[in-house]
Amino acid sequence: MAIKVASVEQVRQIEAAADRRGLSFVQMMQNAGAAACQLLLERVAVDESTLVLFLIGKGNNGGDGLVMARQLAQTSRAAVHLYMLEARATDDEIFCAATAAGLPWTLAADDKDDSVLRELAGKADVIVDALLGIGGRPPLRARLKEMLTCVSKAASATKPFVLAIDCPSGSDCDSGEIAKAALSANATISFIAAKPGLLTFPAAAAVGDLVVSQIGIADELTELQRLSSTLMDAPLARSLLPARPLNGHKGTFGKAMLVAGCANYIGAVALAGEAACRSGAGLVTVATTRQLVELVASSLREPTWLPLTAVDGCIAEDAAQTVLESAPSYKSLLVGCGLGLHASTQAFVRSLLDNDLPPLLLDADALNCLSRLRDFWKRLPADTIITPHIGEMARLTQHSTAEIDADRWTFARRYAECWQVVLLLKGAHTLIAAPDGRTSVIPYKTDALGTAGTGDVLAGLIAGLRAQGLTAFDSARLGAYIHALAGTIAAQTVGSSRSVIASDVLGALGPAFAATEVG
Repeated sequence: MAIKVASVEQVRQIEAAADRRGLSFVQMMQNAGAAACQLLLERVAVDESTLVLFLIGKGNNGGDGLVMARQLAQTSRAAVHLYMLEARATDDEIFCAATAAGLPWTLAADDKDDSVLRELAGKADVIVDALLGIGGRPPLRARLKEMLTCVSKAASATKPFVLAIDCPSGSDCDSGEIAKAALSANATISFIAAKPGLLTFPAAAAVGDLVVSQIGIADELTELQRLSSTLMDAPLARSLLPARPLNGHKGTFGKAMLVAGCANYIGAVALAGEAACRSGAGLVTVATTRQLVELVASSLREPTWLPLTAVDGCIAEDAAQTVLESAPSYKSLLVGCGLGLHASTQAFVRSLLDNDLPPLLLDADALNCLSRLRDFWKRLPADTIITPHIGEMARLTQHSTAEIDADRWTFARRYAECWQVVLLLKGAHTLIAAPDGRTSVIPYKTDALGTAGTGDVLAGLIAGLRAQGLTAFDSARLGAYIHALAGTIAAQTVGSSRSVIASDVLGALGPAFAATEVG
């Protein structure tokens, strides 16, 4: 079953339903601690010389940490120390099991000058944040803020591996707000489902790698199945890959047409065109001005070309008829990359929308054209995909970028339903929303994609996948996943995310597909 995304209230409802079905809260806690222990052992080489500092809160999150600490000490012989925010009840079976196992512990109230905490944090190889769970949110209480500040300063030189249990303490797991004193984790293990706040900035910056464990909760639980949001991961992406029969031919793998480019944005044609080719589409045709065909065709040899009339270096209004005559034989149509906003080109886009079209994807300047049309969504064919970045989304919705950025999930869902489109809202973490309420979120966040041209790569990739028969929603979310994975691979290949350019992302599409295919 795909990894679900759930609000704090939804998670609590799922926990209660699981408890009624016989999976007790104590057993869920035991399972959570075991999953966290396993994750740490997978990420860090732990032996008897490893000091692991556990920051333990008073609630269930602290209980998860206590279970993890006991199991870690037993399985790895690591040196474990518990630092307790508050005393736990004398009949707390989880705490009693930890102390019975001989784990040393310090109570924060007994360490008034934080000297013990400072020494432990300064020597620790690993710090486990089990202070606050999904019910916590900023602002932090004074003592907790002091503790986390002390740990951050003491560990600043040694940079231990930090694992957050369920969330970095001080995160709002619904909104993505986070306290300034919160520890930045190398990895966060979230239970039952991913939380939207962990996939929303600024909290997302402190999460590190996000891992989700269902802690024994059955897939068939009704409350879990009702969730309409999923976190894209390799198994889900693999399940969406178009089939590649060995006896397939270019007709088997679909035909995509891309309408792109103007004299000022020549590169958009090449980037989107090559990405569509590398998506696995059988045939890609690029429709652009005759000038751009002459400039680009010699270096981009794989597509076929449809020359269009131009005005001032931009696609002319009367070119719409040329596109419409050829379009019916294609399985997808991308319009927008590098079009520019010449008045004649805007008229060209409007003319296209007044006709029957292949499955449509609108990007970049096509979206800017839409934003100037009254009730533009009424002119879009069913199953249209739109791929705005936050600035384009602001123009389409007439809301500010700040408003959208503060509530990306709501905006993506609301307008996918209102406009009856598949809406891909770019940015970390990229969201893909369908008109029926389904939403997927991409797990990757990388500044490698924050460079001109990567959006053209994404658009071409999605158009190529759409041509291979995927639904609008599946082609958008698979394309976004492969694109983001390619960005992370490109950063590793180049050596620094700051040096990645769009052609590096193109070059990493093959490795990204390969990694997805094999898992």
